[in-house]
Amino acid sequence: MIVVTGATGNVGGPLVQALAAAGEKVTAVSRGTRGATTVPEGVQVVTAELTDPETLRPAFDGADALFLHDGGVSAELWRPRDVVGLAVAGGVRRVVVLSSQGVRTRPESRSHGVLMRSVEDAVRATDLEWTILRPGGFDSNAYAWAESIRCRRTVVAPFGQGGLPTVDPADIADVAAAALREDGHSGQIYELTGPALVTPRQSAEAIGDALGEPVRFVEQTRDDAQAQMLRFMPEWAVETTLAVLGEPTPTEQEVSPDVARVLGRAPHSFADWARRNVAAFR
Repeated sequence: MIVVTGATGNVGGPLVQALAAAGEKVTAVSRGTRGATTVPEGVQVVTAELTDPETLRPAFDGADALFLHDGGVSAELWRPRDVVGLAVAGGVRRVVVLSSQGVRTRPESRSHGVLMRSVEDAVRATDLEWTILRPGGFDSNAYAWAESIRCRRTVVAPFGQGGLPTVDPADIADVAAAALREDGHSGQIYELTGPALVTPRQSAEAIGDALGEPVRFVEQTRDDAQAQMLRFMPEWAVETTLAVLGEPTPTEQEVSPDVARVLGRAPHSFADWARRNVAAFR
């Protein structure tokens, strides 16, 4: 049995779908009752909180593999070593961790580096067969523009010409499924990106193409972007996010071959993601 934490998220959701379609027994760990209504038939749902490790014990009973993702809970609020210890006690022998590219590119960053490194270290300190996934930015970050596109056909964002090789969460899920189900991935760290650099301005155009009508791009100042982000993100996370968007390192702009290496196909483009998720912007 494979346990998926963060099972209703942008990666966990398609991962549960892929594993169930492949005939795997899956336990979807969700923080709320919504998980029971969104998973495929036959998937067991356990409501649990990473911040309360004991609630995870029923999910790990009889499990042999684990996809470990915070599900939106910052690693500073839960104890990765306790969660991993419970998984081992439940019989888990293989774990795939959804980490962050920032562990390598921004090791001093509290959000992208230090906290995610603590999760990686918790797994690497065990005898588990571990695989670590380090994506950069997600294509699905564009959901933040959904309301303004639906209402005004406009995207307001900073650094309109700043390109990053953002990755489709469905590709992350497919890589995770391969690492959970197949041998040969133990001890591997996969950097996951899309196939090319894409700027916010190009992303807005791609969503417009998917909609069949233009989407206007409005360049936002850094100060305005910071003020907006501070409404829903802590200051330390905002500073790192703005640094990645506005001053990406050469490594953060590299296109990784790892999706193609694992899956035997090219990663999806942002335009692919936009077409598949266009209903969110109508």
